[in-house]
Amino acid sequence: MAAGSTLSGPDIVETVRRRWMFRHPLVIRLAHWINVVCLAILLMSGLQIFNAHPALNWGAASTFDSPFVAITDDQRDDGTPRGIVYVAGHTFDTTGVLGLSNLNGQPAGRAFPSWATLPAHQDLATGRRWHFLFAWAFVINGLIYLVYGIGTGQLRRRVIPDGDQMRGFGSSIREHLTLHFPEGDEAKRYNVLQKLSYLVVVAVLLPLMVLTGLAMSPGMNAVVPLPDLFGGRQSARTVHFIVTNLLVLFVIVHVLLVLLSGVANNMRSMITGWFVIERRKLPAGSGESR
Repeated sequence: MAAGSTLSGPDIVETVRRRWMFRHPLVIRLAHWINVVCLAILLMSGLQIFNAHPALNWGAASTFDSPFVAITDDQRDDGTPRGIVYVAGHTFDTTGVLGLSNLNGQPAGRAFPSWATLPAHQDLATGRRWHFLFAWAFVINGLIYLVYGIGTGQLRRRVIPDGDQMRGFGSSIREHLTLHFPEGDEAKRYNVLQKLSYLVVVAVLLPLMVLTGLAMSPGMNAVVPLPDLFGGRQSARTVHFIVTNLLVLFVIVHVLLVLLSGVANNMRSMITGWFVIERRKLPAGSGESR
């Protein structure tokens, strides 16, 4: 159906044709939004749990005197408090962001500030309850998504790039760097960078997140020695934290690309399932369709 026309020259009329395609089935859409809620609560409750012991180590036990990473606070030479992040022997001043933040108008020593944790006040027990509840909701939702995706072929189409896409890997990188997004028929499918990033998330990061989370559970460890897979419980905790940061980075990039490539169209497709593809066509003799 024609959406409208514009003049691109004195004698040339360019027609914009809008094609509607059903892009996201109901199960995919529900799984996506359930994941959004679960991951947000898991992140905030996880930061609450981290605040109870804001340090990372490698091995089976914590080395409190020399952690590999720590977020804490101390005092400057003039006696004023400051927040610091300690990484492999290097200290960085992060006052106001990490280690020391403002709480009710007063400086408070906390690894992550109150606005980023669930609950906002320091409460390890409640943070754990939120974390465990939504961890299981996330796992169940993920299993439903996998069964549906494999059974219908949706998963393969969404995360496995074909040979033609792999050959255009370099071009896809250039297009993303220059913020040039696919148009026309190319917009019907995810590009190679989207598919590879989703593949890494689905096949590597999320399974690691679940396994390392289970490896930190004493009840689970009594049945299956999962910490041994990672070199100890503290190693599993460190991997869990690293994977969390990678997932946060993925979400930030994902949201930015949604905004830059057409937020209304992308949001409509993830809410209703319908996605609009625009094709511009010039009359015969004045140029090719594009």
